[in-house]
Amino acid sequence: MATTVDTPKRSRRARAADVLDERLGLKALQYPVPEHANNLGWSLGGLTAAALFILIATGIFLTQFYNPTPEVANASVRQIVTGVWAGRFIRGVHYWTAQAMYILAALHLLRVFFTGSYKRPREANWLIGVSMFALVIGALFTGTVLKWDQEGFEALAHNLEIARLFGGAGFWFDPKLAANVPLLERLTVAHIAIIPGLILGLFAIHGMLIKRHGISPSPTVPDEPGEVREPFTHHLRRIGAFALILLAAVGVLAVVRPPGVGATPIEGIEITKPLWMFWWMFTLENKIGLKGILYGSGALFALLIAVPFVDRNPQRWWRKRPVAVALGLLVLTAIVVLTIMEALTTPASHLG
Repeated sequence: MATTVDTPKRSRRARAADVLDERLGLKALQYPVPEHANNLGWSLGGLTAAALFILIATGIFLTQFYNPTPEVANASVRQIVTGVWAGRFIRGVHYWTAQAMYILAALHLLRVFFTGSYKRPREANWLIGVSMFALVIGALFTGTVLKWDQEGFEALAHNLEIARLFGGAGFWFDPKLAANVPLLERLTVAHIAIIPGLILGLFAIHGMLIKRHGISPSPTVPDEPGEVREPFTHHLRRIGAFALILLAAVGVLAVVRPPGVGATPIEGIEITKPLWMFWWMFTLENKIGLKGILYGSGALFALLIAVPFVDRNPQRWWRKRPVAVALGLLVLTAIVVLTIMEALTTPASHLG
């Protein structure tokens, strides 16, 4: 007589996970990653992505009340702060998360550089990361303009002057490109759709390449093949924990230091400083004029793009890459010094 073996009844949660995996392939995220990927340094990229998702969530809220028409844009920001429930707090979270995203992206680039994680076969992912960093800066610029206060107005004026230096290549910032649509409205579209869309697209490719090549090896782990490995989903849980800490920090800042709203802009004057991450470029502007912003930012990104093609040294440990590390520290020191110089000076007039 044949006997049957009873199989344990699976929980609803397990069955639901199977249903989702069959259709979405979620178990593909369980590929193994080395233990060193779970420390904070190797989680900076994931934290940058978490900041992006916070910005998208808060940005969706803010766009419901923001009016990009130049005549009322500044007033609509004030209305968000004073007349919308939780508007001041949500705007504060958005403001501080944007700056946190810049810091996290910059630290991620530095970590990748100093650990040699851009080396073969990861050159393309480095270039994608540099492109996303440029888009983050673009998002900060457009977000500043959208306030349409004196700081935002002067930021746009600087950009228009720099666009003129490009001649025809700066056509997108020419008000004549779409004479019936105010430039502020086009910048709003860039801030809430074009730039985030490009970042998300590059982020998807970035993630696929990480899965293709694996997490980059750590120069400080001598025997990586013997290193403990865990599913990538465990890594995501750790990033989630870091993200909750990030959210709590920006939430506290939103309460303690809510961003202000400047007055309606006045044309023909220059009295403000930009956000601190742009200060180093404005020191160059003080020295050589508006071309300093163009030359400084252009030189920085040219160097970043050149990194994987110039540094062909196969070593990843920073002590065995003296030339690349020394040049990297030189550039970083120059940016810090130029930033401090701008912090100690009063705004100067360069427009017109």
